[in-house]
Order: sequence, then structure tokens, then C-alpha cells
Amino acid sequence: MFKKIIKGGQRKHSKSDSTDASLYGSGPNSNAVAAPSRNSDVPMAPPPMATVEPLPLFRDVPVSDRQNLFMRKLQICCFQFDFSDTLKSAREKEIKRQTLLELVDIIQSGSGKIMERCQEDMIKMIGVNIFRCLPPASHENTGQEATDPEEDEGYLEPSWPHLQIVYGLLLRYVVSSDTDTKVAKRFIDHSFVLKLLDLFDSEDHREREFLKTILHRIYGKFMVHRPFIRKAVNNIFYRFIYETERHSGIGELLEILGSIINGFALPMKEEHKLFLVRALIPLHKPKPVGAYHQQLSYCIIQFVEKDYKLADTVIRGLLKYWPLTNCQKELLFLGELEEVLEATQSAEFQRCVVPLFRQIARCLNSPHFQVAERALFLWNNEHIVSLIAQNRQAILPIIFEALEKNIRSHWNQAIHGLTANVKKMFMEMDAELFDDCHRQFEEKEARAQEVEEQREMTWKKLVDAAAHTGEDNMVTV
Repeated sequence: MFKKIIKGGQRKHSKSDSTDASLYGSGPNSNAVAAPSRNSDVPMAPPPMATVEPLPLFRDVPVSDRQNLFMRKLQICCFQFDFSDTLKSAREKEIKRQTLLELVDIIQSGSGKIMERCQEDMIKMIGVNIFRCLPPASHENTGQEATDPEEDEGYLEPSWPHLQIVYGLLLRYVVSSDTDTKVAKRFIDHSFVLKLLDLFDSEDHREREFLKTILHRIYGKFMVHRPFIRKAVNNIFYRFIYETERHSGIGELLEILGSIINGFALPMKEEHKLFLVRALIPLHKPKPVGAYHQQLSYCIIQFVEKDYKLADTVIRGLLKYWPLTNCQKELLFLGELEEVLEATQSAEFQRCVVPLFRQIARCLNSPHFQVAERALFLWNNEHIVSLIAQNRQAILPIIFEALEKNIRSHWNQAIHGLTANVKKMFMEMDAELFDDCHRQFEEKEARAQEVEEQREMTWKKLVDAAAHTGEDNMVTV
């Protein structure tokens, strides 16, 4: 669809095109926006419309009247209706819908250039329709915890039949090759972008999908807005992480950022590294991380693949926010950890090997068999096994006890088999190291047994002494 729009805007103009172009007040050889000259008549806004009445089609009016007709159609599209009652103002709603569709066709055709005044009024009309107070979220109405978006159908905007067309109009305007960014940036300014970002909190997934596409296109076309958009998205993340932990559009914003990160130039700017440390890594902390973890993980991997030296920072960040009691969240972390380790080089791996495998050892002994199983699956990855083999002197002493405990006492038989395979792998890597770790483990167990026996003997002496003292007291009485 976008390619058709671009091709339509770039094709050569025919004689018939010149007639269509005059609809907007410019000829075939004009620039993207025809600013009124001193000798031309400045387009005047038509008088306000009190009611919604059908207007003629563009092809049915003289060329001289089409400029005024375009602005009158924009006025019709500014009327607001109550969509909670489908029967209320049904005729007026249909007139507005048909008018919006006609405006979309005009922008999509690419056969003419829209005058600057018309562009400004069109963006104002779009703002009147889409910028609104969002209804309270479902959890705000009931006081309950926010539900899993995959299990809940979610809220659907009643006015979507009109909103969808308005969003389509904005998208086609942004992507059109006839849109001059030097002019359009005066209407699609910082205020417009901020209001657009506020709408990402809509519970209607259809609206968030449109917003995602539109904001991505604005970021790509309006280079002057790029730093501002990144900063504004950062602020949304900060508020979500440290204040509310509730926002419907985190996943969509992360999808946009995934594409943006992919285009970062090397060497990476300090601003982008700070964004990773201050925003992306802390996004692992909120409870609803499962709703957007796939997009978050993709962004994190993009950073590590762009600059492998960031692997140590990312791994330590994951360890900092590692869940203690949420097993499903722990499974997500283990999956992401494996992807990060696949892009990690040996030098970065060595910097974090000790804290990393202390956490993995805890996962190996998890009573939740899926967590233990997912941790053991790390040894199925060839790149990770090669990193482990290079650093086995540091790793095996850390996890040997966890492996032995699994063999001896884990309740799940599948975990026994996987653990035995990992032990066998270490034996084949370095039999001498394995035997040394086994000897140290046995010595530690013997010392622990001795301490336990001493403790029991001490308690027995205390009990006997207490009993003896009690007997003496009874004799005295």
C-alpha cells in the first residue's frame, strides 16, 4: 500500500492531472505545498456549519469552488457524535464517514498538491477526532489487578468506525511523497507528537496498532523530531517503571524502538547507552513484564548485537532484577539470558561469570521443575557450552553442589536425567577438575555432618542437664 502511495506521488503529471491539481489550488509544476502569493487570493475559511448535511463530490463542482468545498468537508469531519447509541444521529454519522473516506481517497490518489492552509486545517480536524480523554482502564473501574492482555479481549472503542478512517487519513498524509516535511512539521509539531504518545495508553489494541505505524513513520520522515520522540518515550517508561506499573502501550512503543535501535550508527552514542541502562533494563522490574517481554528482549538483543561490549552490562542488569518468587517471570529471564549469551564474547563473559553462575545454580535447584529444566537447557547451546568450557575452572566449583543436590534429592525424574548429562559433559571437559570438585564436595558434606552431630550432642547435653535440674528441684520440695 505504501509503495503505491509513493509511486502515485512520483509519476509524471498528465493533462487530466492538472485539472485534478487545481482542486487544491495548485498546478502540476508547483511544489509540494503551494503558498499563496501576493497577487493570488488567500483561501478564506468557509463560514461555520451548524448542521451536518451532505456535500457534493469534488468532481461535481466547478474547479473554482473545490478549494472551498475541501475546507467545508473538513468542517463536517469535525463534528462529534455519541457512539454509545448506534441509532442516535445515524444519518449524520454516515455522512461524516463517507466524507472521511472521500478525503482519504484524495490524499491516497497523489494526483494533486494540497495547499498549506488545507493541510493545517486537515491536521486540526484529525486532532479534534483522535485527541480525547481515554476512558478509565478496566482495573480502575473494578479496583482489581490488571488482567493478562492475552486472556482478556480488552476494551473496544465505540467510535472506531470513524477513528479508523481518521487514523488512515493521517497515515497516508505522513507517508505521501507529496507531503513536504518542512511545511508539515509546523502542524505535526512536538505538541502533536506528545498527544499522539498519550493515546498509546488506549486499551483498544486496534488503535495502538495504528498509532505504532504512524509514530514510526513520523520518526522516519521528520528527522527534526527524532531526539524529542526518544526523550518522550523515555519519560513514559520512567513513569511506568517507577510510578504506575500500568500502561497499555509499552509493547507497541518497544516495537518501534526495536526498529530504531537497529538503525543506530556505530560507535554508539552515550545517549543510547544510557537509554539501555536507565530505561530498557529496569523495564524487567514491573509485574506485567510478561505482556511486553518479547519486544523488550528483542530491543536488548539489538543492543548487544550492535555493541558486544554491552553484554556484561545487560547480564548484570538481568541479575539485578532477577525474580525471587515468580517462576513464570524467571522462565522469561532464562530465555532472554540464553539469547544474550549467544551474542556474548569471551572477554565480556569472563567479567560476569561468577555472579551469573551463582544465579544459574539457584535455578538448577528450583523446586519448580520448568525453571530447573530451562536452566539445564543452557547446556544444549553450543556457543554457551564453548564459553563454559573456556571458563570451567571458575564455573564448575560454583554449580557442582547444585548438580549433586539435583541428582540426590530433586523430585522430578526428568531433571535427574538432564543433570546427569551436564555432569557427564563436565567430566569429559576436565576429569581432573571434576574429581577435585567432587572431593571438595565430599569434604564439605563430611564437615557439615560433623557439625550436625556436634549440634545434636550439645542439645542432648542441654536436655539432660535440664532434666537433672528438674529432678533436684522436685527432691528439695
